Amino acid sequence: MLKGIPKILSPMLLKVLCEMGHGDRLVIADGNFPAESMGKDAIVIRMDGLGVPEILDAVLRVFPLDSYVEKPFCLMEVMPGDPVETPIWEVYGQIEEKYESRGRQAIGQIERFAFYEEAKKAYAIIATGETALYANILLQKGVVTD
Repeated sequence: MLKGIPKILSPMLLKVLCEMGHGDRLVIADGNFPAESMGKDAIVIRMDGLGVPEILDAVLRVFPLDSYVEKPFCLMEVMPGDPVETPIWEVYGQIEEKYESRGRQAIGQIERFAFYEEAKKAYAIIATGETALYANILLQKGVVTD
């Protein structure tokens, strides 16, 4: 047991987050995301019983976002004409603002199929049980300055 580490972060996930270096990417995927096929060259961590917001909050407590890129926090853009609402993005913004000094200016969007291509290059993918649509996030790791 460790003090100060969110209990939701498993030993395996902590190990992976620690192994990641500056510029490496992490996907936190919703339940519909093809994590295993996208993550053939990545470490896939299953967290099926949990949603993205609680995992995001725990990860951002220990994971610095890259300050050398404009948008180190990217969402999967809704396809044009897809009548999907994304209220979960507001929740993400509130969580991100707690840990990122740039606030929501550090959040961007990536077109759906481009997101898949970027996910294939990720260091790790966390597969969740999140049921919200377009709830996928791509985070780029920064450096620890403290």
